[in-house]
Amino acid sequence: MIDTELGPKSVKGAKPGDAESLRRDKPSTAEAEPPPEGIEPDPQWTPEEAEQARKKYLLTRFWISARGYWTRHGDKLAWPCTIALLALICINVGFQYGINVWNRAIFDALEQRNADTVYYLSAVFLPLVLGSIALVTTQVALRMAIQRRWRSWLTTAVIARWLANGRYYQLNLIGGDHKNPEARIAEDLRIATEAPVDFVAGVIVAFLSASTFIIVLWTIGGALHLTIAGSTVTIPGFLVITAVIYAGITSSSMAVIGRHFVQVSEVKNQIEAEFRYTLTHVRENGESIALLGGEEEERNDLEKTFGNVIKQWALLARQHMRTTLVSQGSSLFAPVVPVLLCAPKFLEGSMTLGQVMQAASAFAIVQGAFGWLVDNYPRLADWNACARRIASLMMSLDGLERSEKSDALGRIRRGETESDVVLSLNDLSVSLDDGTAVVKETQVEIEPGERVLVAGESGTGKSTLVRAIAGLWPWGGGSVNFHADRQLFMLPQRPYIPSGTLRRAVAYPGAADRWASEKIKEALDKVGLNYLADKIEEDAPWDQTLSGGEKQRLAFARLLLHNPDIIVLDEATSALDEKSQDRMMQMVIRELPKVTIISVAHRAELEAFHSRKVTLERREGGARLVSDVDLVPHKRKRNLLLRLVEKPLPKGNGSRSPVN
Repeated sequence: MIDTELGPKSVKGAKPGDAESLRRDKPSTAEAEPPPEGIEPDPQWTPEEAEQARKKYLLTRFWISARGYWTRHGDKLAWPCTIALLALICINVGFQYGINVWNRAIFDALEQRNADTVYYLSAVFLPLVLGSIALVTTQVALRMAIQRRWRSWLTTAVIARWLANGRYYQLNLIGGDHKNPEARIAEDLRIATEAPVDFVAGVIVAFLSASTFIIVLWTIGGALHLTIAGSTVTIPGFLVITAVIYAGITSSSMAVIGRHFVQVSEVKNQIEAEFRYTLTHVRENGESIALLGGEEEERNDLEKTFGNVIKQWALLARQHMRTTLVSQGSSLFAPVVPVLLCAPKFLEGSMTLGQVMQAASAFAIVQGAFGWLVDNYPRLADWNACARRIASLMMSLDGLERSEKSDALGRIRRGETESDVVLSLNDLSVSLDDGTAVVKETQVEIEPGERVLVAGESGTGKSTLVRAIAGLWPWGGGSVNFHADRQLFMLPQRPYIPSGTLRRAVAYPGAADRWASEKIKEALDKVGLNYLADKIEEDAPWDQTLSGGEKQRLAFARLLLHNPDIIVLDEATSALDEKSQDRMMQMVIRELPKVTIISVAHRAELEAFHSRKVTLERREGGARLVSDVDLVPHKRKRNLLLRLVEKPLPKGNGSRSPVN
């Protein structure tokens, strides 16, 4: 369940800096259009065919969002940087050609023992090298700038969609391939945006290099004349044909040998993410584990999870060994093949030493261009796996976003109340995402200043009802309506303590510098944490340092700072003893006399601090509201539930008593 606090929220519109502006109003820069519809598998497909179609669509889904970087909704520097990178690539290929020609000239001069030419070419070589180095360095800087900005843009967009409308929480409640979203956003998205830039740049370089140096090979090599059985066979452009055949053999070998690379990489990334999550889970629950003495069990679980990581790495190592066999063999043969092919022409005098060396250099460049797949297949496979993982998260967010705009699954409507009613639940039903009812047909109106206690046995759906009121639980029916411009503040059972200073922890979700130090110290003093007042600027692991009771007191200090109109307390005093609980409730009533309170709790003692009590009871088909009574005299007109379960009327009594 969610363990973070929701800050003050305005029903009509979020104020800058409020949590509502993060959850609802922040636009997704990557999704200017509605989310794309997912594919529906053909009933006639086999499971393997359906899985292949899903994987193919995942790459399409990734590009639907990723390509937005180059649209009008993307980065304004995207196209200028891209065009500049392409220009640098073209110029650098020109420098490569210049160095290739220089190779021919220098070896011809050496063969002819022409000292003047050798000295002249030696002087020319330095500017050529410096120019090429400057171009390559600038090219790397520009390429990495594109990668950095693209990752920043897409990460910001995905995080905005992930945080919007509580989807980060709702992902825990629905099925789908979106485990460990934090690892997908941090690591998989990095690889998914870095690799394509390298690939595109590499393909362009390979194409331009191949086009340029194939002409060189064709011009230098000419035709090869072979005498076979008394007949002369002429092979035009034999160096080009050899380079193409050689590249075809190495590339096809790589494709066959590494055909399982993508699948192995994808599984490896998932298992790595699960191992990181397990480690994080142990750290976050260190106190409970230590108190229970569960170190041995946790060690066994970590060893098991890490064993899966090592096993998958072993499978990946086999794939790397196979692909290395092809790439290393190719790199060793490539420089020798053109020399051997040109040797007959050189020995007969139809080709100079410079031409042989130029041909060898050009052949290596062409082979490198044609063998681009050989050198990049492992990384291409890793990118494929990472792009699919981030696309799976996008698809899950797509489903949530579509359901927000559709009534097909049943959505709880949110609106504004009429007259002076602060909060009304109109025929509210809360259900799971598969339609299973949790709470049925609840009808409640809460007026300003009321303090309402929601009671019921454990498992009756009280906390789920609270989350529906907060907007975190969207599935169900009916409506939740707030008075316009009233702010809601929630205190869950496990208060969220952010990293950083104690000042930030108290001010959360507001900015740390929003309140003066004196105001924060005053709030801490009122909740009994005055001994922490001198430590508000101290940066420490407060989430691990503070006890459960101290965290709940700190949450009440936040309440005083934000001064909301409506407070929802979800077992917010469960870690406090009875006297401390009484002091907290008395303090809230004294300091915020006009605030409306909705409490979810099991303790009967809390009735003394509330003016009204509603009771939920588990029934077949979902929990129902079975009692709505005043704890103190209060004249008002109240809407009871639509279907109130009542006791039989006693004889001689015309009144009705709700079931308690």
